[in-house]
Amino acid sequence: MKLLRRGDSDNSDKRDVEVIESTADTSEETTETYGSSTPGKGRPTPKRREAEAKKRGPVAPAPLTSKEARARRKANRGNKAERKVAAAERRAESADRRARMLAGEDKYLLPRDKGPVRAYARDLVDSRRNLVGLFMPLALVLIMAMFLSPIIQNYVTLAMLVMMLFMAGEGYFLGRMINNKIRARFPDSVDGGFKLGWYAFVRASQIRKMRAPAPRVKPGDAV
Repeated sequence: MKLLRRGDSDNSDKRDVEVIESTADTSEETTETYGSSTPGKGRPTPKRREAEAKKRGPVAPAPLTSKEARARRKANRGNKAERKVAAAERRAESADRRARMLAGEDKYLLPRDKGPVRAYARDLVDSRRNLVGLFMPLALVLIMAMFLSPIIQNYVTLAMLVMMLFMAGEGYFLGRMINNKIRARFPDSVDGGFKLGWYAFVRASQIRKMRAPAPRVKPGDAV
């Protein structure tokens, strides 16, 4: 068994003091390092209301006299009146454009409806009574029949399948007829084929009052 002597005790105390001093120096260096890497902003974080007010810009000061307040109210009423007039003008312009589009003016038509070829195709469709025009009413009937008894649903579903077959056949013959007449009247036109046939089928499947541009001819008229 080894006994501690006075000299050994003094050396041990010295080593403990050195360890404590080195640890303190290390902690001070760490504190200085992290403290210098994350300096504070030096100002409080602005509130949301203050940030929004700053984005909107400076707020006009309150009027000092009643005369100034009346002048400011008058200016605000004038601005509101101008905005109402501008909104009314935009609505009138939009209504005028829609009326011209429904009338068939080529300048106001959608790109799919522009040109004499598409106008002639629309006239050919509008001059006929097409079976495909019953598509939307029959679809509504089918939706209503879904709330009835299962037996009625079966009959309506079968009728709808038969009607869809007839409409598909009529759409095919309508597309061929439109393309043949377009080639005869506009031999140099590149507008034709499936795209023109589909255009005629889609117009024929719409209810007559909902077609845009509006029909220019009545059913049975010669085109």
